Amino acid sequence: MASVLVPLAQGCEELEAVTIVDLLRRAGVDVVTAGLDAQPVRASRGTVLVPDTTLEQVIERDFDMLVLPGGLPGADHLDNDVRLKGLLQSMSAAGKYTAAICAAPKVLASAGLLDGKRATSYPGAFEPASVTGLEYVDDSVVADGKVITSRGPGTAMDFALQLIETLVGKARRDEVEAALLRP
Repeated sequence: MASVLVPLAQGCEELEAVTIVDLLRRAGVDVVTAGLDAQPVRASRGTVLVPDTTLEQVIERDFDMLVLPGGLPGADHLDNDVRLKGLLQSMSAAGKYTAAICAAPKVLASAGLLDGKRATSYPGAFEPASVTGLEYVDDSVVADGKVITSRGPGTAMDFALQLIETLVGKARRDEVEAALLRP
């Protein structure tokens, strides 16, 4: 079974976090949410999320993918966490998937994972010109090798469906999407 780590930081975008976790779990993916500390997470719109565990408790575990929800100041907290940056870099070096939505692609950029890639983010989340060889585009979801990025809350469902397709295949994505009754 595919496994995914979703770190949750104070001020994350709840629509993105919950959509990612919900859809991946519908697809049968093992999803672990991890707070940067042991506190419940107050998301950007005031929703309180209770992570499954802490980053410290799962940092040594082997995951197939790490997915970063965006939102501010959540993405800033993720970007300032040295443990998370190290984990992103080691996962990338091991050929694992890393993904981020909204403001969180800035974390991938500062970890060096967007160098020479094609990616997107929430407009103004970071300065694309500061990333070596980045081809910045306005597409809803961009997959380039083992890196997947997306624009924002309105693209969260498309992003999560792409993650499903990447991890468990198009047939499973289609099953999950059909049950959602999307137009």
